Parts: sequence; C-alpha cells; structure tokens
Amino acid sequence: MNAPHASAAPLPAPEPEIGAGILDRYRVEDQIGYLLRRAHQRASSIFEAVMREFSVTPVQFAVLCKLHDLGPTSQNHVGRLVGVDPATMFGVARRLTARGLVRPTADEADARLVLLALTDEGVRVIEAMKGRGPEVTARTLAPLSPAEADMLVRLIARLG
Repeated sequence: MNAPHASAAPLPAPEPEIGAGILDRYRVEDQIGYLLRRAHQRASSIFEAVMREFSVTPVQFAVLCKLHDLGPTSQNHVGRLVGVDPATMFGVARRLTARGLVRPTADEADARLVLLALTDEGVRVIEAMKGRGPEVTARTLAPLSPAEADMLVRLIARLG
C-alpha cells in the first residue's frame, strides 16, 4: 500500500451544519447584493429614459464625463477611474471613436499608451448630457426624502 504523499493538501473541513432556522429566515430580497442590483436596474432604466436621444450607455457616459473633467487621458487610466476592465474599456473607446465622440492618439512620451480626447462633437454631447444628469439622480432617488437620499449616496460611496 502506498502512504499518502506528504505534500498532499489536506481535505477541506466539513461544512458546519446550518440550522433550519437560518434557512427559513433567509430571503434573497433582504440581501445587499440583490437590493443593489435592483437599485442599479432602476437607475439604469431612468438613465435610458432621460438620455435616450444620445444613444450612450452609462459606462460610455462615465468615460465621456471623465474625459471632459480631465482632458486627454490614457485609455487605461480612464478605465480604472470608471471601474471597467481593460477589455471592456477597449470596446468602449472603439465605439466612442466610431461615433466621432473621442479621438485616440499615441502618447508622445510613451507610444505604448493610447490617449483619448473628446472631439468637438464629444464635448457638445457630454455637456448636454451633464445638463440632464441631475434629473437622472433626482428621479432615481425620488422615493426617498432629501435627508435619506443624501445619506444613501454617502453610504454607497463608502462601499466603493
């Protein structure tokens, strides 16, 4: 008989038994991930309704906002600022370029970096969209009192 190899990983400990009471009380509707997803669906639906004429997704909007705020910025940096992975950012940049809203150029100091800058049309679009941004927020938070809305925004910001 072969003895177990000394470097073999130990078997995982058995899962503790979950009492029936915990299972009976668990409701997905009370869980933070579920609630955040539902709130995100609400915000996305309102964004779509308010911003429909621009044909820009919420992520594209965030990218345009950051470029408007910062000026020409590397594609990777903008992606990190808005919380998207490089592959997604590549697609977003490609679509915004195809629409004539951004212009990619090589960074003069480091040719490996792609800088994104708003075109004149991009500036026009994002300024119009920023003008409607407060409506999206107000409609999303409409079920809350002003104090509740302020607290919710502050608390969610701490989670990010």
